[in-house]
Amino acid sequence: MNKQQLAAKIWESANQMRSKIEANEYKDYILGFIFYKYLSEYEIKFAKKEKFTDEDIKLLSEEEPETVDYLKENIGYFIAYKDLFSTWIDKGSDFEVSDVRDALSAFNRLFNPAYKKLFDGIFKTLETGLSKLGDTAALQTKAISELIQLIKDIPMDGRQDYDVLGFIYEYLIEKFAANAGKKAGEFYTPHEVSVLMSEIIAHHLKDRSEIQIYDPTSGSGSLLINIGKSVAKHMDGHNKIKYYAQELKQNTYNLTRMNLIMRGINIDNIETRNGDTLEEDWPYFNESDPVNSYNPLYLDAVVSNPPYSQKWEPADKEADPRYARFGMAPKSKADFAFLLHDLFHLKPDGIMTIVLPHGVLFRGGEEGAIRKNLIEQNHIDAIIGLPANIFFGTGIPTTVMVLKQKRVETDILIIDASKRFIKEGKNNKLRASDIRRIADAVIERQSIPKLAALVSRDEIRKNDYNLNIPRYVDSGEAAESWDIYATMFGGIPVKEIDELSVYWEAFPGLKESVFTNTTDEIAALKIEDLTSAINTHTDVKAFLASFNHAFANFDTILKSRLIEKMLTLSIAKEKSILSADIFSRLQPISLIDRYAAYQLLDDAWQGIAGDLEMLQTEGFEAAKQVDANMVTKKVKGKDTEVQDGWKGHILPFELVQQLHLADELQSLIAKENRLAEITAKFEELLEALSEEVKDSDITNEAKDAFVNAEIIKASKDIAADKKKGIKYSEDDDETKIWKVNTLIVEEKALKKEINEEAYALHILTKKTIETLTDEQVNDLLEHKWINPLVNALHNLPANSIATLTQKVNYLAGKYSTTLQQVSNQLQDTEQALAQMMGELTGSVHDMQGLNEWQKLLQGEDDDSN
Repeated sequence: MNKQQLAAKIWESANQMRSKIEANEYKDYILGFIFYKYLSEYEIKFAKKEKFTDEDIKLLSEEEPETVDYLKENIGYFIAYKDLFSTWIDKGSDFEVSDVRDALSAFNRLFNPAYKKLFDGIFKTLETGLSKLGDTAALQTKAISELIQLIKDIPMDGRQDYDVLGFIYEYLIEKFAANAGKKAGEFYTPHEVSVLMSEIIAHHLKDRSEIQIYDPTSGSGSLLINIGKSVAKHMDGHNKIKYYAQELKQNTYNLTRMNLIMRGINIDNIETRNGDTLEEDWPYFNESDPVNSYNPLYLDAVVSNPPYSQKWEPADKEADPRYARFGMAPKSKADFAFLLHDLFHLKPDGIMTIVLPHGVLFRGGEEGAIRKNLIEQNHIDAIIGLPANIFFGTGIPTTVMVLKQKRVETDILIIDASKRFIKEGKNNKLRASDIRRIADAVIERQSIPKLAALVSRDEIRKNDYNLNIPRYVDSGEAAESWDIYATMFGGIPVKEIDELSVYWEAFPGLKESVFTNTTDEIAALKIEDLTSAINTHTDVKAFLASFNHAFANFDTILKSRLIEKMLTLSIAKEKSILSADIFSRLQPISLIDRYAAYQLLDDAWQGIAGDLEMLQTEGFEAAKQVDANMVTKKVKGKDTEVQDGWKGHILPFELVQQLHLADELQSLIAKENRLAEITAKFEELLEALSEEVKDSDITNEAKDAFVNAEIIKASKDIAADKKKGIKYSEDDDETKIWKVNTLIVEEKALKKEINEEAYALHILTKKTIETLTDEQVNDLLEHKWINPLVNALHNLPANSIATLTQKVNYLAGKYSTTLQQVSNQLQDTEQALAQMMGELTGSVHDMQGLNEWQKLLQGEDDDSN
């Protein structure tokens, strides 16, 4: 399975195991053991690279000081063979909680002192929490055994093993944050927000050969990691990025360190600190060597998602160089204190992004003064308003602020992305296309209707330095307007037709083909079949032809890149290459939203990338592999994982059946369709029976299905009647019951055939996958990866044309019934009603009421005259 599937499986299993332990604590155990597995496997991998044999590895112990020192010098730590994660697994029932305690204690003694800040106390949370896993050593052993069995399946033998482990680690962090509310979500920035900030920073730094990045409120470390991944796409070689991280809370600080180390980052490139960012700035020197280690820490990029509007202590900080130029944030809200801290640590050509609540954009007092100084000193580059309810544990809308030390421009780009999301569970989520659209707006610094505005400093001054986004960007949908003249007399207002100008510019001759002007302000449709008129118009045909020409060889390009180079291409870079190709092809084509095309690529890429990872780590033969299909079923009242057939490791059974076993598949589908017809016929015959028969024993208690045994019994009686010469018509209940019986016999035989054919097809599909030629695998991958994406892209122009047709149809229907016609219809209805009432008779009481109603209608008629 790919890393997404494996991560989901581990989360599901972890969820089943978790009972009385809070998610915020449980994550510390499972993530701690994942990290220990990483360290164990990394040591083994290094040892094997250094020509250690399996026997040499089994001899790793503290009794071999030279080996201990060699490993500490090269990987930063030493783990004896008896303490390796794999050794715990091999012990089986002999494993005990004391093995873990001893191993963690040994680790604290045996890391390289040069990496004290990186490793010291990194397992403290896990060590102190072991006792919470059970009241006795036996219960603790049982819980830990389940945990290590759960994560032992994480592969460590592939080329991308560390990414797999890191991905699963990050996946679990996100899941714990999403499912545990605010308390556990504090340490985690949603992946999509992290990617958005990373793309902006990566573009700014893309031409640099080495960079340093810093997160002063690092949480889980996800922001730093995503920035590193984004920047690395533009860099050649490895270990060109240095990471600085600071975190206040010990448990969360441990997450930062573990996450950074597990991403395969050179430990010399990781600098971490457990401390209060606002109270104690990053130390300018290492206490053990204050002269040679002096470092004021100026960096290429600073990124942070600090706690929102928390209290802090500004007293005695007036001379602090971080705040002296701009002012002091109020005691009740530290938002600007974090921002100024980040800005202080930027190099002159650096960039920073920070997530803050919207209040920083418009609150007055000390914050207003700081904001004014930042604007006048030209540090604020862009402001991005994010959707509400996008962060775990808080529903408030937030903003990403982009700042620089030195800027050429004096304007500020203000973006309202508050409506750019999809709903996912309880939270809103930025789509890949939203992230790309926002990042491109920042990079290209363009004013975009309903999204972004470049605002001059003079305009901001006129607004008293208030940066509240709605002042500058109107992202709302305009309320629908109604033309009074057209409402009264009909026709289509020319100004409403002109609102579709983007289409008339794309199809210059179409408007005149569809509309005719009756006055300068009112038009009418000149054709009846609007859909046909639009679809057959020369301009529309040319539009479709230009799109088809632009993408004529795209499937060939995809095949050459993805199929022919599947084992060697860079998965991390390939999506960017393909998106650039799509954007280039769309550049001369109007109407098509390039970000809609990008979303189609992203939707497809999630599956493609997962398959590519498995093929690159496991080899091409993985495509010819089938796996046991494991499902959870109740066995003796307990949820148990059991096998339910097989499934393709990479190639779906359904696809293989469609392309290689079409005859067998169609035979099965035909029988399944006939079974569905029989079910429908049962319902039809049941409905046709007399009520007397429906109330008999041949139907169930709910009277919505037949009782087969009773139908068979009744049919025997009918057969006996037929032998006696009794004849029944088509409308008789007996004829219908006889038909039901015939269908029951057919249904039983059909179900048996379907079960047999389905099983035979399933086994044949397994055999077919296992015996595929390389050419057949490539063809199937083309159908799985390429064809759906190409087809989806080719639907885009048709969708644009359909949208235009819908809009014009709506305009035509909007004023088709005039207000005068409605009024006349009401008057005619009232008159008809009055006439009918005059013909009614009834009691004295009824007639008094009718007479009064007639007077009321008569009065309305008089008023209208």
